[in-house]
Amino acid sequence: MIPKEVFEETLLQFLAPIRPFLDDASVSEIMINGPNQIFVERKGKLELTGVSFPSRDSLEAAMRNCAQYVGKHVDKDRPILEGRLPDGSRIEAVFPPVAPDGPSVSIRRFFKETLTVKRLIGFGALTDDAAAALEVLVASKMNTLVAGGTGSGKTSMLNALSSYIPEGERVVVIEDSRELQLQRLHVVQMESRPADPKGRFEVTIRDLFRASLRMRPDRIVVGEIRGGEALDLIQAMTSGHGGCLSTLHATYPRDTLTRLETMAMMSDLDMPLHALRIQLASAVNIIVQVGRLQDGSRKVTHISEVLGWDVQTETYQIQDIFRREVHGLGERGEILSDFVPTGYVPRCVEQIREHGMDLPPAVYAAAKKLPPPGYG
Repeated sequence: MIPKEVFEETLLQFLAPIRPFLDDASVSEIMINGPNQIFVERKGKLELTGVSFPSRDSLEAAMRNCAQYVGKHVDKDRPILEGRLPDGSRIEAVFPPVAPDGPSVSIRRFFKETLTVKRLIGFGALTDDAAAALEVLVASKMNTLVAGGTGSGKTSMLNALSSYIPEGERVVVIEDSRELQLQRLHVVQMESRPADPKGRFEVTIRDLFRASLRMRPDRIVVGEIRGGEALDLIQAMTSGHGGCLSTLHATYPRDTLTRLETMAMMSDLDMPLHALRIQLASAVNIIVQVGRLQDGSRKVTHISEVLGWDVQTETYQIQDIFRREVHGLGERGEILSDFVPTGYVPRCVEQIREHGMDLPPAVYAAAKKLPPPGYG
C-alpha cells in the first residue's frame, strides 16, 4: 500500500499549476474552467490568473487522482466529484460529458486558523453589542440558524458562535464533509458517507441525526441543512434538544424559514403543511443572516427573532433585533454601513434571564428611542 504522505505529495504534483494558490492564505477559492482559465477569489473579489494546465488531459489526470485520493470513481456515468484535498479544502469537480469544455473545478480553501468573534468584530462583520447579544442567545440555548448565500461566511460564523457554547456541554456535530472547527472541548464529530459504486453502504445526514439523538447530546450542530433532515432537526428542536445550531442557503431571514419549510417537505414523513409551519416557527428561535456585500466584504446583515406562524395572514412572524444599515460608498469603493439594534426587545429575553444573563444595554437604549405605539 502506498503511504498516505507519498500519495498526498503525488497528488499535489498533479496540481502543480495551482499549488501556489493552495499555499496562499489570502486565496479563499480556486475556480478552474477548463485547462486554460483559472480564477481565484481574494477578499471576495475574483481575479483571473495567468496560469494554466498543460492540456485538457493533464487537468483530467489531476482530477482523477483527486477522485482516487478521496476513494471515489468518476466516469461518463458518474461525472461529479465531491471530496476534500489533503489540507482539508473542499473540491467539487464536474467532468465531461456534462462539462463539454473539460473538467470544471471549484476548490473552497480550508483554513486551519479559526476565525474568532474578536476577529469578526475587527473585520467589521459584527459589533461588540451584536456579539454580546449573540453570546447570550447561544448560551441560553436558543435554536439558531446561520443563513446566507454561497461564500457569504456561514461556516465561519457558525464556528465563531460555537465559542459561546458553555464548557461542560456535549456537542454532537453532523456534516457531509468536515468543515466545522468548533471551539469546544467535548465534541463528537460525525460525517456522512456516500454510496459505493454499487450503491451500497450509504450513510446519510438523516441516519447520523437519528443516531445522534441517542448519544446524549447537549447540543446538536448540523453543518448544513440540504434536504429531508430539516424535519428531523425541527422535531428535535421542539422535543427538548435546545441550542441546536445549523446553516442553510437563504438570502433574507424570511427566505430562511420558507426554504427550511421546503426542505422539511422533502422528508418521507407525511405531515399536514399547516402543522409543519406551526412546528417550524416554534422550533427556530434566532436567525443570523450573513451576506457578501458588493465590495466583497462579508458581514452579518440581520439578527432576527422568529415569533411564530400567523394563521390569519399565513406568514412567518419575524422581528429584527439588529439590522445592517447601508449609508453609501467610501473613497475606495467600500460600502459604508452600521450594524445597529432596531429597538425591538426579543420575547426570549425572559428565557435569557432564567439563565442568569441579559441582553446588552444598547438593545434597551434603542428601544427607549422608539416612538410609543400608535404615535403619529
